[in-house]
Formats: sequence, structure tokens, C-alpha cells
Amino acid sequence: MFLENLVFDAVHPARLGRFWEAVVGGERLTDEPGIFETRLAVEGGPVLDLCLQRVAEPPSEPLRLHADLFGGDRRDEVVDRLLGLGARPLDIGQRDVPWVVLADPEGNPFCVMEERPAYVDTGPIAALPLDSADPDRDAEFWSRLTGWTDAPGVAPRTLRHPSRRGPLLEMCPEPAAKRAGKNRMHLDVRLEAGDDPDEVAAQIAGLGGRELHPGWGALPWRVYADPSGNELCVLPERP
Repeated sequence: MFLENLVFDAVHPARLGRFWEAVVGGERLTDEPGIFETRLAVEGGPVLDLCLQRVAEPPSEPLRLHADLFGGDRRDEVVDRLLGLGARPLDIGQRDVPWVVLADPEGNPFCVMEERPAYVDTGPIAALPLDSADPDRDAEFWSRLTGWTDAPGVAPRTLRHPSRRGPLLEMCPEPAAKRAGKNRMHLDVRLEAGDDPDEVAAQIAGLGGRELHPGWGALPWRVYADPSGNELCVLPERP
């Protein structure tokens, strides 16, 4: 298995997708009614597809996964560029911090980060902070599903692609337990040749996750929650 997608729920997928495509310098994959996909390929590292899928109403639940963008010593220039693309300043009570909090065109918070040693070779997305009730437990869960391994960082546990390039996946102590309702952003992993879906389901259960049955009709993928309740999808192997 490998980490393939960062998925956003969006009322207007094309509009939001074009924003994020410009943010990361992505390569357009899909632009159809209801779905927009763009690819971020980190040289020598992982390939991550940003997928925007249509929902009927703007999400209202607290964000449990978000993107930290790399700013470094050009943080203010990056912020100005993002404001020009349609982002807006956002006050979430952050007070005096060295990073800048913005919202994308549909109100999803994200951060533009200052220089940090851990951000070497991340590319435009420095980190993907994920709310966790138990960072050690959840790091083991996500490491087994993605093949990413422990790396230096500021979170209690940080994972990174084995190439040591691309974004960090950070297990951050959750401010509150997961509420009912779907995360507006989630991660997808893709099965590879030889991966048995039922064995993967058993592995997920053994690591503290669970399979979900959301009643969306027949789907080619299976939906799960990690041990902290964060949704994820396991996609079938590609033909």
C-alpha cells in the first residue's frame, strides 16, 4: 500500500481545485463535474494527488487534517501570493506565532510556515498535521498503511516518505475527540499488486481502526476510520 490522495470535500470542486493546483504547482489530472484532481510530484520523493469532490453543503465540523505550506525565509512573499490567488487571513486564536494562518476559498484553514530544519526537501506542502488521540498508536497505524517511517519534527510523532522528501505526516494531540460527521479532508491509500483487501481490513482492525459502512451505494473502494476516528479510504490496486 502507499499514500496516494489528499481529499477535500468542496461545494465547488473546480474552483477550489484550481486554487490548490496553483498553490502547489500541480499537474491537472481530472476536471469534470463533481471532481477535480491535480498531482503534486516531489522530485525524488512521493507523488500525492489532491482530489476535490463535491458535497452539497459547506462542511462545518472542526478541521482534523490540514495542510501546512512551506514558507521559510520567503514566508511573507508566499502569503502575498496566496492572498492574490484567493486565500484570506484567518484568526483561529493563534496569537503571536511565527507562521501565518489563512483560509482557502471555501474556508478551510491552512498555515504558511516559517523556516524549520525538518522542512528540508518537503516541496510546497511542508506538513500534513492530523489530530490524534494517541500519537504513538496512530503513528504505528499510518506507518503500516503507507510505508512512511519516523522522522524528526515538532509533533509528538512524525512520519515521512522513505526518500526523506515530501511533506511530513504529523500526529498532533487532538484538542477534542472526533465528532460524528465526516472529516472535510482525509487521506486515501492505494493497494498494490498482491495486497489482499480482506487481509488489509484485518490488519486495519488489528491496529485499532475499523471499517465504516456509510451507505453510499456500491463503491470500488472501502472506507475506514483510523484509531482516532479519522476517515480514510483504501483504493483497489490499479489495473
